[in-house]
Amino acid sequence: MKRLKELFLASSKEMKNLKCITLLAMFGAISIVLGYFTLMPTQTIKVTFTFLPNEFVYYLFGPVTGAFFGAAMDILTYIVRPTGPFFYGFTVSAILNGLLYGMLLYKRPLSLKRILIVNLIQTLTIHLLLNTYWLSLLYGNAFFVLLPARVVKAAIMLPIESIMLYSLIKAIEATGVLSSFQKGNRTP
Repeated sequence: MKRLKELFLASSKEMKNLKCITLLAMFGAISIVLGYFTLMPTQTIKVTFTFLPNEFVYYLFGPVTGAFFGAAMDILTYIVRPTGPFFYGFTVSAILNGLLYGMLLYKRPLSLKRILIVNLIQTLTIHLLLNTYWLSLLYGNAFFVLLPARVVKAAIMLPIESIMLYSLIKAIEATGVLSSFQKGNRTP
């Protein structure tokens, strides 16, 4: 419990850092641009790459900053390019994504296994359960009617998204650009 409290405190302090706010704005802009490359084969299935900058922010700045960033990005993305009606439930899901990724990746050693585990938890709890429930409320379809197609999409995208996020983080870390943010931020 003490570790979790320290994690949330450290993450909340990140938002006072000008470099952090600047990076949040830059990654927010990247996320919005990537949102223009969204594929929506059906009303309830969406394939997008906005997860990359969002999850990178959660990894870099933790659960508190991640939750605020997730909520802000959900609302801003809807304002800039709505792909359906606004629904508060998806904002809640975005907040939970920031909290989950931040709690499990922030200040932790990076590994593909860790990212796969976090993505699996997120896929099962937020994407398949919570978001499918939001879609059933929003469009009036039965939960179990929507679920099979979403399970297939999730099974395909889970390893792809995990490998892409891991590769992105490793590539950016290899450049040394983020070393000022990570000094003392990772624990063994």
